[in-house]
Amino acid sequence: MHYDYRTQNVCPQIISFDIDDDVVTNISFMGGCNGNLKAISKLVNGWTVDKIEEYLRGNICGRRPTSCADQLAIAVRKAYNELHAG
Repeated sequence: MHYDYRTQNVCPQIISFDIDDDVVTNISFMGGCNGNLKAISKLVNGWTVDKIEEYLRGNICGRRPTSCADQLAIAVRKAYNELHAG
């Protein structure tokens, strides 16, 4: 399933990715720090939702209560929950 997540309180506006059961691939960020976000996308490509959450959830950026990495963790969990609802 392809998923687009509208971010909150970070530079990229949308995070797009594919999720197959609990494996996340083809991650891309629209906006933000291009080089850093491409690197994050490559590093976690093929990871499970749980692993992405374990490594990225809770990371903050400056005074913001979140970060691009944190938003990715939130996005993949939301997609997973929607995919497995009911």
